[in-house]
Amino acid sequence: MSTTDLSLIDRFLEMMAAERGVARNTILAYQSDLVSASHLTGGRLGDADANMLAQLAGQWSDLASSSVARKVSALRRFFSFLHDEGLRGDNPSSGLPKPARARGLPKILDKDQVDLLFQTIEAELADARPSAAAFRLSALVELLYGSGLRASELVSLPRTAIVGDRPFIILTGKGDKERLVPISDRARHAVGKWLEFVPREARYLFPSRGGHISRIRLYQIIKSLAAKSGLDPEKLSPHVLRHAFATHLLAGGANLRALQAMLGHADIATTQIYTHVDASRLVELVNKRHPMANRTLTRTPTGSNPLP
Repeated sequence: MSTTDLSLIDRFLEMMAAERGVARNTILAYQSDLVSASHLTGGRLGDADANMLAQLAGQWSDLASSSVARKVSALRRFFSFLHDEGLRGDNPSSGLPKPARARGLPKILDKDQVDLLFQTIEAELADARPSAAAFRLSALVELLYGSGLRASELVSLPRTAIVGDRPFIILTGKGDKERLVPISDRARHAVGKWLEFVPREARYLFPSRGGHISRIRLYQIIKSLAAKSGLDPEKLSPHVLRHAFATHLLAGGANLRALQAMLGHADIATTQIYTHVDASRLVELVNKRHPMANRTLTRTPTGSNPLP
């Protein structure tokens, strides 16, 4: 395997661990699949085009469909990462097969668990002399859970992204597409408090010596918050808070199209995965609001016997 492929794979796995909170066993599986693909492409995986990937897929004909699906998933995520990070100008994933598999449900937090996180933050802010880190933590979590930002979008926010009473920010997400993201009063207040600690000359809202804090550092901060709140750190990550934002907003009555716009999903099918949590609310809605909800089949027609 070439050193270039090895470097790209390492960067991808680092992102998956930091931003997505992917379990160690899954990381190892991705690593195995990507290293194998690199060998099969002669160490040219990072430069592979759609035709090369189609030929690669032809070598999986003897594998079980679940194994092919896993390999395809790893490669799709890998090339999406390279494209999003500007490491290559295109995404050749169209050359990969499309095995039919049911899409897994995202990991989410219930509202009680989210409350525990905010109770921990509020306890730190209630200290006689709250630390700058406490105000930063408050701003980070308010933006993750309150606006559903991606980890990469959050850490790279400019210092001037959230200004005064403006209740929204304009983000440039995947594919250089701009979207309007509402910012809650709570989030604007938390950011305002944090800005008192941010140097005026800083370029980013969450600065670090290297520019802005990394996704890995954000991941570590959220894991630490989970542990302090009595939650399993393995089940919490920035991406899980983004899922919680979407799930709870939808359960509260948000329009699916509006949610798609806020999350920056190109395809509404990606957003529809959150509708699984809404089943109980939809049943209640039908039972209470449908025009036939108050009608009954027990009325006895004139001149006939009552229904049993």
